[in-house]
Amino acid sequence: MGLTSDKVLALAVLAAVGLFTGTVWLWPRLARRSVRAVTGRVGLLLGTQVALFASAGLAANQAFGFYAGWDDLLGREKGMGVVVDHTPADGPLRVVETRRVPGSASSDPSVGGQIQKVEIVGRTTRIATPAYVYLPPEYFRPGFHTRAFPAAVVLTGYPGTAQALVDKLDYPQTAARLAGQGRMPPMVLVMMRPTVAPPRDTECVDIPGGPQTESFFAEDLPDAVGGHYRVGSGPGGWGVIGDSTGGYCALKLAMHHPAVFGAGAGLSAYYKAPVDATTGDLFHGDTALRDRADLRWCLEHLPAPDTSLLVSSSKVGETNYKDTLKFIERVKATKRTRISSIILESGGHNFNTWRREIPATLEWMGERLSAPERAEEPPGS
Repeated sequence: MGLTSDKVLALAVLAAVGLFTGTVWLWPRLARRSVRAVTGRVGLLLGTQVALFASAGLAANQAFGFYAGWDDLLGREKGMGVVVDHTPADGPLRVVETRRVPGSASSDPSVGGQIQKVEIVGRTTRIATPAYVYLPPEYFRPGFHTRAFPAAVVLTGYPGTAQALVDKLDYPQTAARLAGQGRMPPMVLVMMRPTVAPPRDTECVDIPGGPQTESFFAEDLPDAVGGHYRVGSGPGGWGVIGDSTGGYCALKLAMHHPAVFGAGAGLSAYYKAPVDATTGDLFHGDTALRDRADLRWCLEHLPAPDTSLLVSSSKVGETNYKDTLKFIERVKATKRTRISSIILESGGHNFNTWRREIPATLEWMGERLSAPERAEEPPGS
């Protein structure tokens, strides 16, 4: 059973309840001062505490998607990273599974849309990673077969799981509801983790001698998705959204590549790539690369990008509040880059806060993206 399995959580809760009940029941019998009685009391207390902490940890992991499985938790993940070999005939994007949108009343994709699990391999970076692609109902309707759709990359935090964007943050369900209400255009969502070389946190940096993560997201990903789905191209056709680490990546990709991404939304983002045990040495002494990974430095020393940015924070509960206000002022001073914000009165660095911000973020993104009226049918459609 997997780390995120409901059965594992249920077993942990049952174990905690059972040990607690057993402790209450057996405590009078273990009140003596014998070695056996003391050992029994210690064992019951320790077992109950472990079961309680395990239950709380499993519940938190299910709610926030910190770790995808046991190997991820224990640092033994064997997931795909930088690919050495690839069969060209497979193409850069392959659909491995299709499923209905959670909560949809119909399995007909022209009514409820569809989620496709895909595997993507970068043509130039050779990075391979899974993703989930949400296709709106209009994508499957006869009247839209020659239409291209705006697309947005949606990124988790670190370590995060792409599945959480579907099951916990409800991106497809929210996009479907807003489009149905006419509050945003139908949009293709490409949902994934920024951790494309697990377990390393690359911070969307082209690491010297390592994963070329920024190039993957800015070049390979739009190329792979555009070759398989009817999506727009250029800054009017693509945007990027993310939370936490994904939020930093979203802002950086929009700022560094405005010819690709017309808008970038960073929910609870930070503005400078950290260097710690999870990232390793990102820059290898390259000061220009290090400076480029600092978004505030970019605003002060590089030409202002022609793109739109959205940042979010809360007055109570988020550590990035003051940094976000400073970032807004620096962007406004450029007179060229456009900036919007969502500032909550209170809200922590968690899924509940981001769920409160996602509807407004998708509406904002929809207002800034457009797509060509007509598009050639990609071979994979």
